[in-house]
Amino acid sequence: MSPPILNPVTDRPLSNLSRRTTGRLRRSTLVTLRWMAVTGQSLALIIVAGVLRFDFDVWPCVLIIALSAAVNIFVSFMWPLDRRAGDLESMAQLGFDLFQLSALLWFTGGMTNPFALLILAPVVTGATTLSRSVLIVLGTLAAGLSFSLLFYSAPLPWSSTSGFTLPFTFRLGTWFALIVGTIFTSLYAWRAASESRRMSEALAATEAVLAHEQKLSALGGMAAAAAHELGTPLATIQVTAKEMARELDADSPLGEDARLVLSQAKRCRDILQQLAQRGDEGDLIHDQLSLEALLEEAVEPFDDFGPAIDVRLEGEGIAPEIGRQSELLYGLKNLIENAVDFAYKDVVITGLWDAKRITIVIEDDGPGFDPNILTRLGEPYVSRRERVETLTAQTEKALDVTVQKRALQSGTLKSGEMGLGVFIAKTLIERTGGRVNFSRATELGGARVRIYWEKGALRGR
Repeated sequence: MSPPILNPVTDRPLSNLSRRTTGRLRRSTLVTLRWMAVTGQSLALIIVAGVLRFDFDVWPCVLIIALSAAVNIFVSFMWPLDRRAGDLESMAQLGFDLFQLSALLWFTGGMTNPFALLILAPVVTGATTLSRSVLIVLGTLAAGLSFSLLFYSAPLPWSSTSGFTLPFTFRLGTWFALIVGTIFTSLYAWRAASESRRMSEALAATEAVLAHEQKLSALGGMAAAAAHELGTPLATIQVTAKEMARELDADSPLGEDARLVLSQAKRCRDILQQLAQRGDEGDLIHDQLSLEALLEEAVEPFDDFGPAIDVRLEGEGIAPEIGRQSELLYGLKNLIENAVDFAYKDVVITGLWDAKRITIVIEDDGPGFDPNILTRLGEPYVSRRERVETLTAQTEKALDVTVQKRALQSGTLKSGEMGLGVFIAKTLIERTGGRVNFSRATELGGARVRIYWEKGALRGR
């Protein structure tokens, strides 16, 4: 079983609620699908018996269809339709649909009936929302029931003057086609639904991170609002303290206390004035960063993590000024942390700029990205470093024995999963107008992440 997905902000399982609400069918969906089946089966029965006048036992088929309608009425009255059914209830209802359809096919030709294809419908329905174990149970049940219909069923309804019998080989081929179609469509539906759920969870994590960063960025505005609200009562305290200091003897204890209150009130007002200047509009020093200052701020939390971090700058003309953005800082820190975690000795971060774009390149001398998933990096939960066994001879030669032992003990040489973090970082950086590319580092031999923004995409220049 895969470990629970954690919210990057709260470190609590993110997918618990999602797995309680997705992966289950809404009861109204099951009832609606069954009413549609009852309608279609009734219409087919009327056409075959009334219009084409084929000879077969009609009343058993009528009773089987009526039983399905009765189950729908029972479910509608017993439980609220706007709630989601659990896996066991969904499996029971879909299993009943398989038995009902198989019984109907038993009286109408078994696997020679063209409508035998509908056996895959309950399985595919379960594949889109239910768990893998339920899907296996429904698939096995459908295969067993359809296989039994190869040998035991009434003849296909046909005209009374001539019979219609298909060779057993053809019926067996039809059954194989049905099973293959069921497996293919079910696996496709299950995979598509699973990817959709994983994407939803990853986007929810991204939104949680972004909300957290924006909340931190809004603290300046909150401080300014608090300073404005506290200004009036503090001014009253200052005026009162000034009058008390004027009336009291300067050498008395009360006079000294009054002057102390007056001086502290003035100090508080000065502090509040400074806070009020850091509102949403900010100030140039705080809200505007040079490219060097941006990289230094992103690197600072990882200075003592072990690998040496080298920040380099190279460009044409004056270095660009960049507006402070929580999405940008969080994305850079996430990618730098990933490089530091997998680096053996060195991480190189290069800031480049010219007249057209700003580029940041993050390289490490670690094992690098697995080539098999390199094209899918940045998708949720798709990211893995190569295993120790795939280290190149050049990298092994560059590492001394001590560094290798320390890396093995700390687990840095093991393959690791960081797909959600990379997805969040990539998504946040793209929200600032940037683009992220992943490749192998040419100099260091490890991973290489290249981030670039076209001129004017970043605020501040």
